[in-house]
Amino acid sequence: MPERGPRDRSPAELLALDRRHVWHPYGPMPGRDAPLLVESAAGVRLRLAEPVEGRHELVDGMSSWWSAIHGYRHPVLDEAASGQLGRMSHVMFGGLTHEPAVRLAKRLADLAPGDLEHVFLADSGSVSVEVALKMCLQYWRSAGRPEKQRLLTWRGGYHGDTWNPMSVCDPDGGMHDLWSGVLPRQVFADAPPPGFDAEPDPAYVRHLWELIARHAGELAAVIVEPVVQGAGGMRFHSPAYLRVLREACDAHGVLLVLDEIATGFGRTGALFAAEHAGITPDVLCLGKALTGGYLTMAATLCTPRVAEGISRGEVPVLAHGPTFMANPLAAAVADASVGLLLEQDWAGEVKRIESGLRDGLAAAAGRPGVRDVRVLGAIGVVQLDGPVDMAAATRAAVRHGVWLRPFRDMVYTMPPYVTGDEDVARIATAVCAAAEAGAQAGAETGPR
Repeated sequence: MPERGPRDRSPAELLALDRRHVWHPYGPMPGRDAPLLVESAAGVRLRLAEPVEGRHELVDGMSSWWSAIHGYRHPVLDEAASGQLGRMSHVMFGGLTHEPAVRLAKRLADLAPGDLEHVFLADSGSVSVEVALKMCLQYWRSAGRPEKQRLLTWRGGYHGDTWNPMSVCDPDGGMHDLWSGVLPRQVFADAPPPGFDAEPDPAYVRHLWELIARHAGELAAVIVEPVVQGAGGMRFHSPAYLRVLREACDAHGVLLVLDEIATGFGRTGALFAAEHAGITPDVLCLGKALTGGYLTMAATLCTPRVAEGISRGEVPVLAHGPTFMANPLAAAVADASVGLLLEQDWAGEVKRIESGLRDGLAAAAGRPGVRDVRVLGAIGVVQLDGPVDMAAATRAAVRHGVWLRPFRDMVYTMPPYVTGDEDVARIATAVCAAAEAGAQAGAETGPR
């Protein structure tokens, strides 16, 4: 008798197989907590295979880790995917090219700030950071300065889970401190003072200048997340510090890399967070929302200075070429996703969501266990004064019909831009409820 296909299995059977075989992100093997089984998704709703806390559908408050900005099953993106499948789903990029990749690269080069006109199409955000750092290291090697091989960043950052990106994540409080003894040793500035609208701290400005000046002879680049530090803590900082970094890098011969994987394509209220500061980096990393959450793809953009510098070296090529680089299917969907974003009033939609989150999350301010409430663009954060109990917080959100994924001491949301006002209000209510439940349960159980 032939083995049954996946559609013939009950939800209970699928979850049992999941626990036995599937390793989920940042989780043990076998898993301890059963994930929710999603059957389908449309618009901003996730349809569960069986009800949880009485809910068959959940409003997605996470945009599938910040990527599904247009929601699910959008007809424009579905058409782009099906149309490209009718031509070719993949072809190697070594020695070949194709229209979707060329069209996407041209669009990104036209949109990006300044003269970021050269585009390397990678296959994940972490790989785009790997490529960016390799570009910077090779630029200085090609310039006859091989000693410039360290990187500077500020604490509180997160840049991915592969090797070199891990080395520029927060070395103490981040997810990768397990590897602190074997990762390359980088240079860390203090975390930027909080507050998007805060006046720049002169002492911190001096700190950045002095650190870059002191290490300039060995620094290849400075890399930071502009305006919003994402998975490292959902912190917001003044754009003024980006201008400080640009000026200090220029003064001391250091390249500047901005990781906009989480902030790119409108999430902070500007198309790119660098625009808040009015600067152009030497290298820019993009991902997540690039394909609207349909497929994995990222991009690393650089200026002619960087590209020409590498090309003048002893090894005049960038020695990086993922098998699925510039995948035609992903490139076609990415181009359609960016086009769809630009055709609508994305800035107005993000502003509308920002207003709704400010109104809805204000109820959490001053509650027991809440340290801070902050909103910027389509990002809302309730930070607790201790670790959140993820299970309790998740159950509370699900009871309100919303999917959230709290972490560390935060309950946060990054809704799709197509989320309506009623659903934004529902998300905000769920965040407040999740924060209250997560704080209460965390206080009862103590640190874990």
